[in-house]
Amino acid sequence: MKCVRCQHESPPAAKFCVECAAPLAAAAACARCGTRLPPGAKFCPECALPAGAAAPAVETRFASPAEYTPTHIAEKILDSRGALEGERKHVTVLFADLKGSMELLADRDVEDARRLLDAVLERMIEAVHHYEGTVNQVMGDGIMALFGAPIAHEDHAVRACYAALRMQQRVKEHAEELHRSLGLPVHIRVGLNSGEVVVRSIGSDLHMDYTAIGQTTHLAARMEQMAMPGTILIPSETLALIEGYVLTRPLGPRPVKGLDAPLEVYELTGASPIRSRLHAAAARGLTRFVGRDPELQQLALARDRSRAGSGQLVAVVGEPGVGKSRLYWEFSRSHLTDGWLVLESASVSYGKATPYLPVIDLLRMYFKVEERDEPRVVREKVTGKLLTLDETLRDALPALLALLGTPAGDRQWDALGAAERRQRILDAIKRFVLRESRVQPVALLFEDLHWIDSETQALLDSLVESLPTARVLLLVNYRPEYQHGWGGKTYYTQLRIDPLAAESAAALLDALLGAGRPLEPLKRLLLDRTEGNPFFLEESVRTLVETGVVAGERGSFRLAKGLDTIQVPATVQAVLAARIDRLPPSIKHLLQSAAVIGKTVALTLLETVAETTALELRRGLAQLQAAEFLYETSLFPELEYTFKHALTLEVAYQSLLRERRRLVHAGVLTALESRERGHAPESVEVLAHHAVRGEVWTSAATYLYRAGAKAQAEARYGTAVTFYEASVDALQRLGDAADHNLELDAYLELWSTRISTGQVDGLGALGDKVEVLARSLDDGPRLARVQVRQAQAIALAGAIPGTLHRALERAREAATRADAGDLRTRSYARFIAAIACRDMGRFEEAVEEFDIGVELFATAGEGHEPGLVYPIFVSLCGWRSEAEGALGRFDAALASATEALRMATEIRHASSLSIANAFLGYLKLLQGDLEAAVVALTRGLAIAEEHDLMHGVCANGLYLAWASLLGGDRARGLEYLERGLERPAGAQLQWTRFGSVPAAVYLAAGCPDKARPIIARGLADMTERDARGYRGPLLRLEAELRLGDGDAATARTRAEEALALARELGARPEGGWCHATLARITGSPEHLAAAQRTFGELGMTFWAERLGRLTL
Repeated sequence: MKCVRCQHESPPAAKFCVECAAPLAAAAACARCGTRLPPGAKFCPECALPAGAAAPAVETRFASPAEYTPTHIAEKILDSRGALEGERKHVTVLFADLKGSMELLADRDVEDARRLLDAVLERMIEAVHHYEGTVNQVMGDGIMALFGAPIAHEDHAVRACYAALRMQQRVKEHAEELHRSLGLPVHIRVGLNSGEVVVRSIGSDLHMDYTAIGQTTHLAARMEQMAMPGTILIPSETLALIEGYVLTRPLGPRPVKGLDAPLEVYELTGASPIRSRLHAAAARGLTRFVGRDPELQQLALARDRSRAGSGQLVAVVGEPGVGKSRLYWEFSRSHLTDGWLVLESASVSYGKATPYLPVIDLLRMYFKVEERDEPRVVREKVTGKLLTLDETLRDALPALLALLGTPAGDRQWDALGAAERRQRILDAIKRFVLRESRVQPVALLFEDLHWIDSETQALLDSLVESLPTARVLLLVNYRPEYQHGWGGKTYYTQLRIDPLAAESAAALLDALLGAGRPLEPLKRLLLDRTEGNPFFLEESVRTLVETGVVAGERGSFRLAKGLDTIQVPATVQAVLAARIDRLPPSIKHLLQSAAVIGKTVALTLLETVAETTALELRRGLAQLQAAEFLYETSLFPELEYTFKHALTLEVAYQSLLRERRRLVHAGVLTALESRERGHAPESVEVLAHHAVRGEVWTSAATYLYRAGAKAQAEARYGTAVTFYEASVDALQRLGDAADHNLELDAYLELWSTRISTGQVDGLGALGDKVEVLARSLDDGPRLARVQVRQAQAIALAGAIPGTLHRALERAREAATRADAGDLRTRSYARFIAAIACRDMGRFEEAVEEFDIGVELFATAGEGHEPGLVYPIFVSLCGWRSEAEGALGRFDAALASATEALRMATEIRHASSLSIANAFLGYLKLLQGDLEAAVVALTRGLAIAEEHDLMHGVCANGLYLAWASLLGGDRARGLEYLERGLERPAGAQLQWTRFGSVPAAVYLAAGCPDKARPIIARGLADMTERDARGYRGPLLRLEAELRLGDGDAATARTRAEEALALARELGARPEGGWCHATLARITGSPEHLAAAQRTFGELGMTFWAERLGRLTL
């Protein structure tokens, strides 16, 4: 709070300025929505009401929510108060007001005006309470209401819409009377929006103090202000939660004050006939039904017994979303119910206020009564069908008509008391069902008994007693919290429905998303988050489509954004949040603390952050297990629990306020660090997670760096980049207090891993920053690491300006400057120097540098991190084999490639294994051993794709494409080529080391127009970087391209240039291919003989046999 006198900011609860002791005025509140106004505000930031507007005078009964809230709702609010205060909740906000009330009531007596206005407000309030919303404020001629808080409801948006429709209808009926009697035009307008709020406190008067997050309240108010009299407006956020349940009319994008872009707005026009989630999904199109064959067999067995005269009761039990309703849907619409009368009904979450609601639905279905039928038509339908069934049922007519809201005109019925009427209703329904079952077998379906009203429950209890001798199959379903007394019946069967098994869930995702490798990581993530819950899976996919993470059509989607953008679906969030909110406050807080710890919850950690006694903790955990939020996963060496659903963890976690989360994370971090002294070391990723979320930035920087190093050693380079970037961010938050040595190390490893993932943009600027930092620390060994990274960026990626000569100089300087014990820097410097020599065509010099690097390992001591150091050994040996192969020395090349594969296998390093197989496969290709080449390259590609190694996918894929074309399989060759080039690394490397391979494959496959730009860009890149070691093959391929164009003269010139370069560099295999190409161009037998002689001397018999049709 800001002091008016000295402008100093004091804590929000302060009554006097902490700087000058001046009294602090309490923050004003908006008269319309109750939002606290910041100092100097001219308008409310939530609903735009002028700050100076006085609160309209209201009668005492509208002065606070306690005055007008029904007792049963007030009790629920107060019961939930402890569990909700200080939490983030998803809600739907409703604003409604009487349009033009000032003009309407201007000339009337104050008391008359108040009566008119109160009658409208009463109808608004009644509609909200009918659907268990809460009217948080009455504002003169309007109200503000919330659904979803403080009373939790998984269908808060649907309830809000139904309430809006109900208040419009009730006010409209009242308005017609006013228009007839007083000539007054009375219309209300309503606006809704769904979003997140922070519940601050709930007073004894039931008023809820909250803070909207984002535009939650503002948009609801704007919708109301934009609505025409008599209409209801909603934005797309609310529509996503109610689709299928209501009827809407799109109004298109509308400008909204306070928003940068127009907003899609919809008019709510009515309720649809749909009342269940399954029916809403069916309207959109149901997904594939999988994994429930055993349950269908059980239902078929119960059907057979019922049809034979032994009625059965089958109860399907399961958590929300597992497919209880879908199972009955498939059963009731299959051949299994041919010849049966199937009557369906369902309870709804807001239906307990309406006695017999499921029974009424069942009667409407049986008698074919529609909403628009007049009482006369209803009487005719019911009377006709009932008496046709059995004349003796005539005395049941008044009871059945009463349920359908139609007067029977029966004096005896009208004279009955409530208890007698109730009994007559139960008898009437039971009698007509049992009588119908003598005509045909009857299946009665009652869904969602956890929401059933007491009258319908009494009917079911009565009906169950009559089942044994009737051809009636009674089917019910419910969630685990529902209790009944039927378990002891011999004709009762309970089917427990669990989430889909892995195979069935995968089949469902295949139907939803489509097949293909690119989607596999997404599918694995969805299965892990949802645990196979079908509803969660389907809604997750819908959210992915709506948020643009995937694009396409059902069954053929493709990934369009990163997986880090995945959100908890709003529909799933609502279901899980409502379930969590039903827990007692202490148990709910325990669950939230567990969510901060993570998916796996160690009891010792929970004890440190739960703020409760050991006994209460054990009791709370037992309740969470009984409610199936957590389950025990380990007893030794310590007791551990795991969340049943990852989504439940996310929803519980997100409900906590940020400050509370931060404190718990920091507490968990402290406990973990203390445990390390007596336990096995904790996962560094877990420590980093809690340090970041706890905002313990010094620890976060260190743990994030260690997590990056671990990922890097395991060849998870993308993950390593993320950790190193986060480490740098944590250090920057520390400012001058940061460890600059750690900062430099983090930057260097970030540099290296970004190159490994193909993320080379901006490396030049990063290099300059790192060099300045290294020189400021006056640290020679670290400066050597900087220089070797700069050489790497020039030589391997072309990521910063500079020729290969500069890279060679930097690498050799780094090798000299590096600390004698720094095997990693010294060996890598030699590797980069060797690569620079190889790229320049100085093959002999490259081999020498490779040998120096390898020799370093022979004299190295112990204590080196295998995953960070020995991959350099693999690279040295692998690239040495490639240089030896370019010279035609295949025995030495094969020895080096074999040594690379041996070391990669020994250290079990995925990236090294993938690349080592690529080198071995390449050498086998040069020698013409296609079978051995394909074996090695296929193995290397599989490893690369499993671990998402872009360089490995590129190298193995391109060489496999070459091998396939040589083997005569054009289609497979092109498939491998596209796989090799689809990764970012492939797009960059094709111009340098592998540029000749895709060009050659495209030429051999008859696609010269695809080869042409690769050759042109590759030659330009070689010239710019002086990469003469790769220029020859591209010149030769350009000759092949020109020959195909009919330009024999240019073709000969290019081939002769390639041959001259091959001779200069000592590249004997390339020289043989150049002779073969010149033989094709000129028809010269001398060139043909030279090619045959070269291939023969080198043992390349495969190529000698292909001279007549050689294109490579």
